[in-house]
Amino acid sequence: MSRRRIAVVLGGRSSEHDVSLASARSVVEALAGAGNDVVTVEIGRSGAWAIGSGTHALEPGPPPGDESGSRVPERLPSRDVANTLAGVDVVFPVLHGPFGEDGTVQGLLELAGVPYVGAGVLASALCMDKDVFKSVMRDHGIPVTRNITLRAGDEPANPFGYPCFVKPARLGSSVGITKAHDAPELQAGVRLAFEHDEKVLVEELVRGVEIEVGVLGNRRPVASLPGEIVVTRNEWYDYEAKYEEGEMDLVVPARLEPAQLERAQELAVQAFIATDCEGMARADMFVREDGEVLVNELNTIPGFTQTSVYARLFEASGVPYGELLERLGELALERFERRGSLRY
Repeated sequence: MSRRRIAVVLGGRSSEHDVSLASARSVVEALAGAGNDVVTVEIGRSGAWAIGSGTHALEPGPPPGDESGSRVPERLPSRDVANTLAGVDVVFPVLHGPFGEDGTVQGLLELAGVPYVGAGVLASALCMDKDVFKSVMRDHGIPVTRNITLRAGDEPANPFGYPCFVKPARLGSSVGITKAHDAPELQAGVRLAFEHDEKVLVEELVRGVEIEVGVLGNRRPVASLPGEIVVTRNEWYDYEAKYEEGEMDLVVPARLEPAQLERAQELAVQAFIATDCEGMARADMFVREDGEVLVNELNTIPGFTQTSVYARLFEASGVPYGELLERLGELALERFERRGSLRY
């Protein structure tokens, strides 16, 4: 994306606001360092949009849970923000969770007629909703982890035995997730998850190896080498393990049989295509003790620092961070031009 005017949209109303700031800081520095004219558009926890003041403003606030996003957002972007977005070559949304990764901002950019990096409206919304995502996977014959879905008013239930996982259906970064070891923990976990979403998943514990695979492309996506997640201290891959230094090791390629590595790449690309994704995604997967590979989630805007899993997977696959950003910009423009030829 050399010598282009690029808007990086960051922050957001969700509890993953600070994760977005960390990702955006790396993206802005790399894009500006490559000679691009970069402007930031910051979305506050209140929902207010503002033209950013550079990388020095990308500092984290309170940890997740210490500050709530506004239930009623501020007004839509001001004229200054709208003019800024309309005047760039491409927009790079670096947003995680609801009100950013879920198709809402993507819809706004579609209406504005602005090219943007990453999945479109449908894929973003579909992949954010883990319940609907798994339904689509099953319809396409792609093996997924088993779960049941609870809605407001449902009693806690767990047909899988303990331990199991309880999670909000439409959130990320392990916020609001509980590993329940017994019925009281299940009940507490369901209450916590319902604080974040009106739909909650109770999911089986998969015994085996946790892996992640990056996917890059539009109509001909390619998969990275699979990486193995090794949690060094905590019991599972929770928020602390994901974002605290020294809490997780990534082994690339994963320590699996060649056939399992190939199967993981194959399923990651199949999931990407089945959900109508374009640009980028990170597939979170498990390899059971019996060798079966399962898809768990597909993240359409993965963490994006140079040390984040997605970037490290492609670095190990021969695509360095700067080149990865450049390819994503080119994919955004290719999609924009391709769809511009359609008749509506």
